[in-house]
Amino acid sequence: MSLPRVLSIQSHTVHGYVGNKSAVFPLQLLGFEVDPINSVQFSNHTGYAGGFRGEVLQGAQLTALVDGLHSNGLLEGYACVLTGYIGSASFLHAVLDVLRRLRAASPEVAYFCDPVMGDGGKLYVPAELLAIYRDQVVPLAAVLTPNGYEAELLTGRSILSEAEARSACEALHERGPHTVVITSIALPGRDDELLMLASRRDGAASRQWALR
Repeated sequence: MSLPRVLSIQSHTVHGYVGNKSAVFPLQLLGFEVDPINSVQFSNHTGYAGGFRGEVLQGAQLTALVDGLHSNGLLEGYACVLTGYIGSASFLHAVLDVLRRLRAASPEVAYFCDPVMGDGGKLYVPAELLAIYRDQVVPLAAVLTPNGYEAELLTGRSILSEAEARSACEALHERGPHTVVITSIALPGRDDELLMLASRRDGAASRQWALR
């Protein structure tokens, strides 16, 4: 029996555990065969006070890697595509092309998207990525996992209460994803807690769960 295959397109850092370094091993432990592609190669994650060094990959580089898989008959059979931090608009456009190629062969391929753009009111990717995520990526995703700030960016609305977070999930469902998890929401006056909200839409009805 073959293992379910995942194409994981995320960041790589030399130091620390983010992106593919934090995703590949747990998925393998859960029984998935994971093929990682790095979207960037950085010394460390972008939150360090001393900055970071490294390379942001471009769309042509992703296309070349995927063409190599295709040439050897290795592009068929993926069950899922998982994306995280992406550092350039051309790379994000290429991700969309890869997803279309995979779904042309296997329409049931599921897309799990973590639209990594920023946190705490601050972007740490080029601003041009927002429109691509909002208008092109979100409609193709089955599962979407923004943080609170990213959910605000994608919906164009503030999230200042649990009710507004629930409304944001509904707005994102309307764009395409059947499952939305807002992974961390800092609400005013609640400095000692974060809210996580998960929402699943089946047909016209949604079920939601909150964790504090």
